[in-house]
Amino acid sequence: MSDRPTDSAPGRLTHWEKRAEVPLFAASLLFLAGYAVRVLAPHDAQPWRDLALALVGATWLLFLVDYAVRLRLSGLGLRFVHTHWLDTVVLVLPLLRPLRVVRVYTAVQGRRDRPRLDLYARVMTYAGMSAVLLGFSAALAVYHQEHGAPGATIRTFGDAAWWACATLTTVGYGDATPVTTGGRMIAALLMVCGLALLGAVTGSFSSWLLQVFTREDEKRPPERG
Repeated sequence: MSDRPTDSAPGRLTHWEKRAEVPLFAASLLFLAGYAVRVLAPHDAQPWRDLALALVGATWLLFLVDYAVRLRLSGLGLRFVHTHWLDTVVLVLPLLRPLRVVRVYTAVQGRRDRPRLDLYARVMTYAGMSAVLLGFSAALAVYHQEHGAPGATIRTFGDAAWWACATLTTVGYGDATPVTTGGRMIAALLMVCGLALLGAVTGSFSSWLLQVFTREDEKRPPERG
């Protein structure tokens, strides 16, 4: 038996995730682009709407294949579904893929060696980009639900983008609010997800500062009595 890390189930899973991360990120952008065309393009804009639908379906199938591979490599069987609940939620709702940054933050928090600013900076940058993508996704989804509803205050995509910014930053001006059940569910998800991403950014920065200050105190010579 070889003792290489990739010979174990967790090692094989980690190896696959590292190799698939960049292609899946590109697929996420394609999924979002296809969904945006479906939502924003006029109903008579053919064949673009059909091509966008095909792109959304193809990228979702790619996410499904990745999920199936990781389920198999994990060696957990169906336990993978609830032990990796975030991956399961992201598979069902691909627009929430930016939330995978929380896993990156958790991995950084598990490090106990010397803190590195560039590592934490990458996490904060990734979380910031993820927040932008999540806000754009939520704006598309809530516009899709709201723009034709009776009594809606979100009539244009500009209104939806403004609402997403106010909600994601927890400002909540209240001038644009969802009136449909679907829109309110999207709003609730955005609030929870926005807090998670904001926590990843502030938590990562705070952890780096705390580790730096702790090491500086350890290097400081003891004070004389």
